[in-house]
Amino acid sequence: MVYFGLDAEEYDRKYKDKDLLIRISKYFKKYKKSMMIVIIVVALASLVSGIIPFLTSRVIKLLELDSDISTLILVIALIFVLNFLGFIFNFINQTYTARVVNKVVYDLREDVNHSVLMQDMSFFDKYPTGKIVSRINSDTQNFGEMSNIFMQAAASLFAIIIIFIPLLSINLKLAGIFSLMIPVIFVYTLSFRKVARKKALQGQRVLASVNAFVQETMAGIQIAKTFRQEDKLYGKFKQVNKQSYKINRDRAYYLNIMFPGLNLIQGITLTLVIYFGGSQILDATISGADVVLFTSSLSALFFPLFSIASFWPQFQTGMAATERTFTLIDSIPLVCQENDFKVEKLVGKIQIKDLNFYYQEEKPIFKNFCLEIKPGESVAFVGHTGAGKSSLARLLLRFYNFQSGEIIVDGINIREVNLESYRKKIGYIPQNPFLWADSLENNVRYGSDDKTREEVLWALDQAGGREWIETLPDGIDTDIRERGKLLSMGQRQLVVFARVLLQNPSILILDEATASVDPFTETKIVETTEKLMKGRTSIIIAHRLRTVRHVDRIIVLDHGKIVEEGNHDYLMEKKGYYAQLYETYFMHQSFEFMEKIQANK
Repeated sequence: MVYFGLDAEEYDRKYKDKDLLIRISKYFKKYKKSMMIVIIVVALASLVSGIIPFLTSRVIKLLELDSDISTLILVIALIFVLNFLGFIFNFINQTYTARVVNKVVYDLREDVNHSVLMQDMSFFDKYPTGKIVSRINSDTQNFGEMSNIFMQAAASLFAIIIIFIPLLSINLKLAGIFSLMIPVIFVYTLSFRKVARKKALQGQRVLASVNAFVQETMAGIQIAKTFRQEDKLYGKFKQVNKQSYKINRDRAYYLNIMFPGLNLIQGITLTLVIYFGGSQILDATISGADVVLFTSSLSALFFPLFSIASFWPQFQTGMAATERTFTLIDSIPLVCQENDFKVEKLVGKIQIKDLNFYYQEEKPIFKNFCLEIKPGESVAFVGHTGAGKSSLARLLLRFYNFQSGEIIVDGINIREVNLESYRKKIGYIPQNPFLWADSLENNVRYGSDDKTREEVLWALDQAGGREWIETLPDGIDTDIRERGKLLSMGQRQLVVFARVLLQNPSILILDEATASVDPFTETKIVETTEKLMKGRTSIIIAHRLRTVRHVDRIIVLDHGKIVEEGNHDYLMEKKGYYAQLYETYFMHQSFEFMEKIQANK
């Protein structure tokens, strides 16, 4: 059967089990004390488990010999006390095991989340968000379950040692029969190992596919409803969900064969022990009490033995999850710092030399692109879709790695700057504003935690006024919900402008920042922008006339090349590419055009 969407990602890699185990052990080393407590209580619990069958056989012997009732009561009381101690030891074991496992999962999630946050934007362009989230959440949870299995296997090993040694002293022949079955058990369970790893990996990938589909569906629900595609989306989900069901069903069928098989082996072993034990009772070479002791100990021994025997096939589920998690941790961002030069202050001189960049090798965006922007200069980039306007802004922010060439800011190659300090000096306003499910105040203060409420209100005033805030249920403290759903698109953009104002950047980049707002809001934003641009190097990518007319220089791009540059009046007089763009896209936005339309009515 062919399954779709279950291929490995480009950053996936194979690890040897030995290497995985070494890395896993490093996470546990931090919790040595808790691990020691677990080992001690497991040893004590195992000791108790080994003593109880012996005492049970003593009770039988005392009954056979018709011994004093007080001795019988004492032995029974001791069995009760040992059972209670076993409960205490197991409680401590479970408590500390849960503590260690959850702390290790906590540490692993921190590491994988940090690795994801350090990735460049091309990583998020290439890989579905839902699949990344699945690795952070589901796979780390599977790792925690694997850790539990590992701890149980360690505990089972102690139990086997403590219980099996007394069996040898009871009857060597019966112990020999049991010993012959041990290799059979391990050969049987280890035969599941390879397929278990493969099916576990399939299960995790299909879960990631389901998560990715649901995440994408929820993100595009408005478009789906607009085009009345709810039924179509539901049909696609049924396909993805059915694939998930089939893979997990087959995986469960395969792995569930193992445990009935183990129960069969257990039944055969007990049958043989009882048969040969009964024969020895008839021959008077062993007492009935010793046979009861042997079978009771054997029953107590099977659970830890099966835990160890089935450990490796079950362990493969966790190992597959761990492998997927570690590949995400080990994935190397394309954007990296060649040095760690921390930017204290920027004047805003930008030089781009022989820049070559592409998202896909066969479709270059820039070829040997050169440009210089003076400190404090305001520059607008215009051009058709795909000309490279937004790509240039993203490269200046170092969201993407350019293949060759240099981008130099204040004489420093941006490959060598500390990205955190560098981006703090750049204010970026995208076309589609993103807001967090938090209060309005915290959204404005985002990235500027040291600012006061008064400064937040000032920034909102400067970004077009704050009268609209009074209409919100809790004013500036209102939780504006996921992606700012409580606000209009214009209000969201004003919040983003206020956020950048509060940051007080040295370089300002506006990527079609007024494209989503109404003309009234645009007027406010343009006025704010003109104030904000004074004394700052400003880069404006615009489809609106008002945002480009008064800049120092307009640069016209066409397929990654500069075809014209100059101010608005110069380019209009030239009657070239910009003039055509103006007549096609911009002219209808001017007051002169509107007056002409009115006059012709």
